[in-house]
Amino acid sequence: MEHKRLTLFAGHYGSGKTNIAVNYALLLAREGKKVCIADLDIVNPYFRTKDSAQVLEQAGVELISPQFANTNVDLPALPAESYRLVQDQSTWGVMDIGGDDRGAYALGRFTPFILEENNYRMAFVVNFCRPLTTTAEDAMEVMREIEAACGMKFTCIVHNTNLGTETTAQTLTGAQSKLDRLCSLSGLPVWMHTAPAAVARELEGEVMAMQLQEKYFSLPDQSI
Repeated sequence: MEHKRLTLFAGHYGSGKTNIAVNYALLLAREGKKVCIADLDIVNPYFRTKDSAQVLEQAGVELISPQFANTNVDLPALPAESYRLVQDQSTWGVMDIGGDDRGAYALGRFTPFILEENNYRMAFVVNFCRPLTTTAEDAMEVMREIEAACGMKFTCIVHNTNLGTETTAQTLTGAQSKLDRLCSLSGLPVWMHTAPAAVARELEGEVMAMQLQEKYFSLPDQSI
C-alpha cells in the first residue's frame, strides 16, 4: 500500500472516518513509521479519535486532540500543536476531519501548507447505508460541500458501506453499483474498501469476481 506523508479522512457523519483514521494510523505504526494522528473534528463531540487514546499510545502513535475532548466542556477549538502535523515533515500524519462541510472548515487553516508540500492523500469516506448518502448523487453533493469548505479537492474514495455489527459481505458488494456511479461522477479512484475483519476475510476470495484491484483494509468488528 503506497503511503503519503499526510492522509486526510473526511466524510458525512456516521461514515466511519474516525475508525478508519485510527486503524490507518496503527497500520503506519506497525510499519515502523513515526506517526501522529490529529482529531480536527470540532463539530461532533460524540465519536472522538481520543476514544482510542490508549491503543494509540500502546502502538507509539501520538495523538493531538482538543483539550476538552470527551468531557462536559467540549469547546469547538483546535489545539495549537495541530500545526506541527503540517510543519514537521519527519512525521507521518493522519487527520480525522469533522463531518460534512461544517466540520471541514477547520481544515482550511492547514490547506496552504498541505498544498505547498504536495505529499498528501485526501480520502472521501462513504457509507451508502447512512440516510443522507444513500445514493451516489447525494454522496457527491456532500463531497463537493466539503471541498468548498476546506479549499481542497479529494484525491480518492474509501468505500465503507456498513451496518455496524450487522454488516455482511453482501452489505458491501450490494453497494458496488453506487460506488461505481460515485467514481464516475467524481472522476476519483477507489483507494480501499473497509470492513470488519471477518467480513474482509470473506471478501478476499471474491476480489477478482468483483473486478476490484484495491485491497481490503480490515477494521475491528466494532466498526461503525
